[in-house]
Amino acid sequence: MANKLRIIPLGGLGEVGKNMMVLEYGKNIILIDAGIMFPENDMLGIDFIIPDFNYLMDKKDIVRGIILTHGHEDHVGALPYVLQEIKAPIYATKLTRGLAEVKLKENHLLDEAELNTIQAGDNIALGPFRIEFFHVCHSIPDGVGLAIETPVGLVVHSGDFKFDYTPVDGKPPDFAKLAELEGRGILVLLSDSTNAERPGFTSSERVIDDAFDQVFQKAKGRIIVGTFASLISRIQQVVNAAVRHERKVAITGYSMVENVRMAQELGYLSIPPGVLINSDDIDKLPRHKVVIIATGTQGEPSSALARMSIGRHRRIKVVSDDTIVISAHAIPGNEEMINRTINRLFQQGADVVYEKIAPVHVSGHGSQEDQKLLFSLTKPKYFVPIHGELRHLTMHARTAQEMGIPASNTLVVENGYILEFDGESGQIGERVPGGYVYVDGSGVGDVGPAVMRDREILASAGFVVAVIRLDEKTGQAAGRPEIISRGFVYMRDSAELIERAQDKLLEVLEKSGRGRAGIGDKVRDELGKLFYEETKRRPMIMPVILEV
Repeated sequence: MANKLRIIPLGGLGEVGKNMMVLEYGKNIILIDAGIMFPENDMLGIDFIIPDFNYLMDKKDIVRGIILTHGHEDHVGALPYVLQEIKAPIYATKLTRGLAEVKLKENHLLDEAELNTIQAGDNIALGPFRIEFFHVCHSIPDGVGLAIETPVGLVVHSGDFKFDYTPVDGKPPDFAKLAELEGRGILVLLSDSTNAERPGFTSSERVIDDAFDQVFQKAKGRIIVGTFASLISRIQQVVNAAVRHERKVAITGYSMVENVRMAQELGYLSIPPGVLINSDDIDKLPRHKVVIIATGTQGEPSSALARMSIGRHRRIKVVSDDTIVISAHAIPGNEEMINRTINRLFQQGADVVYEKIAPVHVSGHGSQEDQKLLFSLTKPKYFVPIHGELRHLTMHARTAQEMGIPASNTLVVENGYILEFDGESGQIGERVPGGYVYVDGSGVGDVGPAVMRDREILASAGFVVAVIRLDEKTGQAAGRPEIISRGFVYMRDSAELIERAQDKLLEVLEKSGRGRAGIGDKVRDELGKLFYEETKRRPMIMPVILEV
């Protein structure tokens, strides 16, 4: 192992989100990113998902550093959970560090973290790894790609990127650095695959300014813009539009309020004096003079937009002259929740503007032509597509092969597969755990597949509690059993079924005699058969045996 570089994705390959990559050489490890993923529709009750980093638990002492490519949740959101187990220094650009600090402060870990600020153009040494940072364009300022010199060759990690020639922050991609890296010879390119299915180039963030102006000109009442809390450049564009159209801006949602405060302090967000107002003062101004920026573009049930859509927001009630702008792209798996929120906002009487009907959002990820340009600039020996579902990874690999990279040198893997490089060759090795760790409230990892299956059953067919009282002396039933149902049948309308269920339980007890062994299983089996025969449903059945 000492003469081989091991690259191990623990998140982000085979899914969109929870990005986390391990580079290991001998007794040295560096981590790239530590993100979260939003739950899918069938992950009932789950707040979010973090990578399974059990592979690192017996290697904590050799983790030399954690490098953050940018400040989006799918790259920094899991940092508090990683730091609770792995005490390694963190390296991030100024804005990314600020966003990470907000997360760490929420989790009371800020004082324990060793945070180091870097910028594009810097280089650091962590064990045998020498990391150079270069600027990339994304939908958030201060994103970087990584050029990592290892003992077996140069590894380039693109981070999330697109080639934006007119970025909002005025900082174009570092084409010169990419060309210089190609001249040194790149062993492996790890590159963002999110938009591998999309032809052409991804549009510049600048196109949103015109779209916002059109919305602001037509809006008769308040404008409510939904976007990600960490999308600082988009917040700046909303503020700029508000200033042009003489509106005040209010921020709602704890995470967004904290991020805006931090970005202002660091100089990444410029809001003229008097433009920003407290959300408590929204109703004190004429409706046509107000813009509200809120979270909830992915339909998250507890978010500001979702609560507005059902009339449960504490301060903001949606009315008929409101214009609501959804300035974000649907993360795969969230489409149903997003559509539900949009429909409910229409139901409240608002005019809703979203990506399908107006260019109010532009992806931060490069499309096929961006990806081809990166291959032309870097000319890697090996290519590993990262950041995407398997279909994205596969399509990106095909693009690489069109650009001249041999199929044998294009390595498509999902989370947990170990990639090994010795300088001459690369291969796919064994697989380590790289699955889901569910975060549910304050619990981390205590909800597993068995609990998720139970939740699916409860959600689809409900549950029945069968309370059986036994005489402790005779072992016989003391009265008729009690049936309690939730989410299965309405008790008042199903009296006959409940009565038959009680009779079935008495029959089971009579056959069992005085012995209590196995009664619970028999109750589940017999009631399960009865309920399925009568209703074609399979509720969860919980027997409760009491001695009286």
